[in-house]
Amino acid sequence: MKSEFLKSLTIIAGLLLASPATSQVAVVDGDTFDLDGVRIRVNGIDAPEYGQKCGSWDCGAEALEALDRLIRSGSVECQALGDDGYGRVIGRCAVSGQDIGSKMVSEGFAYAFVKYSADYVAEEEVARSRELGVWRGDYLRPWDFRAAKWATAEQDAPAGCPIKGNISENGQIYHAPWSPWYKKTRINEAKGERWFCSEAEAVAAGWRAPRWR
Repeated sequence: MKSEFLKSLTIIAGLLLASPATSQVAVVDGDTFDLDGVRIRVNGIDAPEYGQKCGSWDCGAEALEALDRLIRSGSVECQALGDDGYGRVIGRCAVSGQDIGSKMVSEGFAYAFVKYSADYVAEEEVARSRELGVWRGDYLRPWDFRAAKWATAEQDAPAGCPIKGNISENGQIYHAPWSPWYKKTRINEAKGERWFCSEAEAVAAGWRAPRWR
């Protein structure tokens, strides 16, 4: 049922409607959340990864907290724009009419993801001029952070495939190299655990990314 729902969202731009009183909402990181079991990647933004720090500031954790506060402040509505190939719906989302991407970027909790969208360039310029959040210093961008972690991990991973597919009481969960639990995760292939070469491969095999809360 879930896969058919995702397929319908990919084919036609639909609406996901939610009310905090009736829906299950879980934040994954500063730009991704689960809504009634559907993983949504907010269009046009890229927030620091959960385990990422900006100097001494826990920017990744604070970005998650900011998104969590925002989506729990009212009813959530997302227009599905497609999927990203990693099992996530790309959504243009709002909370009680307030654009989520705009809010996260304008307050300095995320960057405008101009590689894919120019939606929030103006908001980013405002945050930059005010030195808010990620603009307090010259911090590593999330996409560069992920690339650096990947490059280091793939040197030691079997066949250069650094994503760890772990099995626990919470199910089949994959950890990308930027996961804060990556180094602590051990792979026991006899138990059915495995390595993946990409997030798309992990998702296709039935693994999911971790939730931080």
